Amino acid sequence: MKRSVRFPVSTALLRRLAYASIVANVAIVVTGGAVRLTASGLGCPTWPRCTDESYHTTAEMGVHGVIEFGNRLLTFAVGLIALATVLAVLAYRPRRKGLLGLAVAVFLGIPAQAVIGGITVLTNLNPWVVGLHFLASMAVIAAAYALWRRIKDPDGTAVAVVPGPLRTLAALTTVVSVAVLVVGTWVTGSGPHAGDGGAARNGLDPEQISQVHADAVFLLLGLSVALIFAFRAVGADGPARAAVVLVAVELGQGVIGFVQYFTDLPALLVGAHMLGSCLVLLATLSVLWSTRERRPAPAPATTSTARIPTPA
Repeated sequence: MKRSVRFPVSTALLRRLAYASIVANVAIVVTGGAVRLTASGLGCPTWPRCTDESYHTTAEMGVHGVIEFGNRLLTFAVGLIALATVLAVLAYRPRRKGLLGLAVAVFLGIPAQAVIGGITVLTNLNPWVVGLHFLASMAVIAAAYALWRRIKDPDGTAVAVVPGPLRTLAALTTVVSVAVLVVGTWVTGSGPHAGDGGAARNGLDPEQISQVHADAVFLLLGLSVALIFAFRAVGADGPARAAVVLVAVELGQGVIGFVQYFTDLPALLVGAHMLGSCLVLLATLSVLWSTRERRPAPAPATTSTARIPTPA
């Protein structure tokens, strides 16, 4: 009788796969931005085919078709990494609580994101759908980050390392960070980079919605600075370092945002701003994650099998 062959999966391999998934999903956000910023959003004018007759680009479609089709191909690469992660989690021994759900969420999020991308093409790059496409990518990145952190953590109970009010402040900062991302999609939908010359805009006033976005950014920055001082006041060095990183990323992202606004939104800076959005999300999640830690689960109690002698 043949024995089934098992390929050992280490914790280090799981973390590398989860990290690769984070990087790949950030890359697809950046390349998706390149599609829009080069006006290649309808380089493949239909979906799931590239044309009515072909699943791939043709010479007649030119560079825009190549850019759009290349972004679609990258989705398959991202999906393969996510699939490899799911299989690695299934093969890992002993089984880890919570890993499979996160790995499956990342894997299923990729085709869902691709379908939303297809809808953007079929709706002639409707700006609201384009914004949803970006936010779906952010959700997948968040799930991939949670998986990466969860692999490192032991399986014990999560214990807070800062007082309750500071955990609430960190959660509020996360909510505001997400709000900044959402309003940022509205700014993009009102601006000049539609992804195609014939695509509509969302009808919002660019100056007014940009001001709303800037106000939200200032609120986020203020909350993040408050976290640094609050964490330091209670001696929480790890969370304080994470908050310092968040503020540094926010300042860099803010500089890019202001420069691109006052220089009429050059494509290169807009692309850098999209990358910065991913980094702000990851830095925010790092702060939130740092407010608690998991302790190793207690070892299972062993029952003695020794027989107790009976009195004579």
